[in-house]
Formats: sequence, C-alpha cells, structure tokens
Amino acid sequence: MYVLGIDFGGGASKATLLSEDGKITATAFKEYATYAVADGGREQKPEEWLGAALDNIQTVIGVSGIDAKDIVCVCFDAATHTAVLMDEKGKVLAPSVYWTDTRSVKEKQYLAENYGAEIFSKFKHEPDTIWTLTQLLWMKNKDPELFSRIHKITFAKDFVRGFFTGDFVTDDIEAEGSMLFDFDKKDWDEKFLSLLGLKKENFPKVVRPLSVVGRITRKAAEVSGLRAGTAVICGTTDTAAEIFAAGAAEKGAATLKLATAGRICVVTDRLIPDKHLINYSHVADGLFYPGTATKSCASSLRWFRDAFGGEYKDLDALAETVPVGSDGMFFHPFLSGELTPYGDPELKASFTGVTFTHTKAHFVRAVLEGVAFSLLDCKKYLEEKGVKITRATAIGGGAKSGLWRQIVADALGIELISIRNGDSSFGSSMLAGIAAGFFKDFKDAIRKCLIVTGKTSPNRENTAKYEELFSRYKKTARALIGIRND
Repeated sequence: MYVLGIDFGGGASKATLLSEDGKITATAFKEYATYAVADGGREQKPEEWLGAALDNIQTVIGVSGIDAKDIVCVCFDAATHTAVLMDEKGKVLAPSVYWTDTRSVKEKQYLAENYGAEIFSKFKHEPDTIWTLTQLLWMKNKDPELFSRIHKITFAKDFVRGFFTGDFVTDDIEAEGSMLFDFDKKDWDEKFLSLLGLKKENFPKVVRPLSVVGRITRKAAEVSGLRAGTAVICGTTDTAAEIFAAGAAEKGAATLKLATAGRICVVTDRLIPDKHLINYSHVADGLFYPGTATKSCASSLRWFRDAFGGEYKDLDALAETVPVGSDGMFFHPFLSGELTPYGDPELKASFTGVTFTHTKAHFVRAVLEGVAFSLLDCKKYLEEKGVKITRATAIGGGAKSGLWRQIVADALGIELISIRNGDSSFGSSMLAGIAAGFFKDFKDAIRKCLIVTGKTSPNRENTAKYEELFSRYKKTARALIGIRND
C-alpha cells in the first residue's frame, strides 16, 4: 500500500509516493511560473497548479508501475497566503497573488495606521504585503467590480484538492496565514472580513491537517489516474509539512531553509509574538514553529541564473574559486523587500564594493554569501528574543549545494544536519501515512522515514571572518535604507 504527497511551491510542484514501510517509491517534478508583473506584482495561475498536479500523479503511477488502487490516501500542501478567488460557478476570477507580491504597500500602511494593535492582538503579526488580508484589500481597491463577483475564497492547496474531492475546507495553519483568522478563538474574524465586504460563508470550513475531508471523485479519477474513492486529508502549508519532514516535531528542534524563501524555524511549546517573527501552529498539537524569514533566498540564485546564465552546478564551481568575503563584494538579497529584521517590502537588492577585478565568479559567491548574511541577521534576531540555535536541519533546494551549506554553517557558526528527503511533498506523504495507519503518530513517522545523510560543521576561522564581514554588511544595508528613505 502507498500514500501520495503533492506540494506546490514558488516555481514547481513535486509529488512523492511513499510505501507503508516509509520508503520513497517514486517522485515527480513539474515547473510552472511565478509571473512578474508591473509595480512589484508576483502572480501564479491556479490552472497551472492543477496541470502540474495531474502530470505528477500520472508520472509517479507510471514510473512506479503500481496499481492506483494501492494508493490509499493523498495529501496536498502549498505556500500559504495564496488566495484563489472564485465566482458562484467555481470559476477562477483572477491569477492568485503570491506572497512575494509587494503591490499592497498602501493597504499595509492603511491597516497599520488604523488597526495595527488589533491586528497584532488577533493575528499575532503586523500588517505586511505578504498577508492575504492586505492583498485582498488591494484587490478590492484596484478592481471593485471583479471583487464584487467573489463567491468563494480558498487557498492554493485547497483549490487543487477541491478539484479532486469537491470539498471547501482548509486547515487551521493555512487559515492563520491569512490575517483573517483569530489565532486564539480559532475562527474567521467577522470584523476584518466585513472590512473587505466578505462573510464567513465566503471562506472554507477550518479543520486540522490530518482530517479526512473528501474522496477522489469519479471525474477526477478519470483525468488523474487515481482510484475513485481514495481518501484525501486536508493537508497544510509547505513550511509546516517540511518542518515535519525534517524531523522537527519536538520542542527545541530547528530547521534552516534554503528555498524560494529562507527560514529559520524553532519548534516551541508557546507563541513568541513579535513584529519580525512569523508564528504558526505545528502539525502536532500543542506545538508552534515561530521563525524568521528571508524573502529572497534560493530565488536570488535562481534570478541570477536566469538573468546571467549558467547551470547551478557550474555556478557552484565558479563560486568555489573565490575566497571568503568575495574580495570585498557584498550582495543584499532584498529582491522583493525584506522581512526579518526589517519588515520593509520596499527595500531593494544591491551589489556593492564592485571593482574591475571582480568576475562572474565573485558575483555568484556574493549572492550565496549575501543570503547567508541575511540568515545570520535572522539568527541574531532570534537570539535577541531568547531563542538559541547551535544546530539545525538544512532543508530546501539550496541545501543540496555542499558549498552553500558550508558558507551558511560558517557564517552562522552552527552545525547543519543533512537529510536524504526533507521537502514538503515528503512531509505531506508522511502526514498521509499517519492518516492511513502506516505510522502510529508523528514520532513514529519520523523514526521510520527520516534518513540523516551527513553533517556540515562550521569552520571557526571562517566564522570569525564572516562575523567581521557581517558588520560591514549591516552598515551598508543601513546606508542603502537611508538613501531610499531620502
């Protein structure tokens, strides 16, 4: 018997087929676009998620050679905040605003000035362009006619799952990412829904991630290759899924993510409400994973690759020829503004210290180091809040680079644990495995599925160098912020 986990990220969907003994049987990967539009817009098309899901499902079934009837449970996950607007007939009204979109700056300022304290009290975060509330308010102001046709609002993974089951449900972790769901009352907040001209009925029912919310319909079975009647659980956000996949399911466990965004998350038994930390519930009851966020992490390297050419392995090889500090060049990875510790969606990225002696190799190394400095900024902020980190499990596509892992371990002065599989689709398949009875609980799933492949220890000499360089990185960042504010 098998379970299937399917993830939707910043640029691709991945599916993982997991056997009942915790081994990966097959995987599939399908890219799609995050579209850059005017004035800082970033959008995705829901129909492209669905197309990627169908491709990936057919691929894992075909590659594995299994009978679809042996897949007993399916789970989806996706990046949070990504709302899907639908009319009365279930038709998608517009592309979905991705969380890196910065067009809602004015709405962010309006909410902060008029409702800031109340928003923080109810939703545990300050207004920012990343939240669904801010994005929806921008949409309403931009196109009130379109907004008036909204009948249902759901979220990325829930939209795709709804195609397969016909349900209209989301999980509480996803709901927490909307800035419309009261964190303490565990319910949609009527006041801020009414600010948008919406009601609770426009939003999904909220359950826990492991809840069975539907079964594969006959129509969905015909186009996907899955068996009609297969159980589908609600699933959750990509970060919640990957933290679980990395084995972080008890207090004190930490993950460091090198993906579209960079995250340092620490599992706690309490919230740490703070304007520069992002707080969510954990998939395990009674736990949370407050964390920092670097907005443009592996996406910085992807941007560089797309703009200037080269394969990732070749870029790594170039960067390895350059010494620590990139011979005086710095990169500030504020391609979409920045979260921790600045909370400023209007910050801009920059290369500084560039001279005639610098080559493409220096630029690549500077990108890798700039992201590492941004994560060091995050680590230091956590330390100011009393959260100490000496080791973390490295996850995300960027963590596959041995060079980048070493740079980050050196810059932060911590040990990084490498695992064979730690992506969100793997975490979703593990959740499906619990629901299907393959694993007794979260700890049992981790014990049977998690495979540690190595450790990256910091070079203390390099750590000292990066600490000195970091002070220059911060001074430059402050100077650039001052120039922009002028």
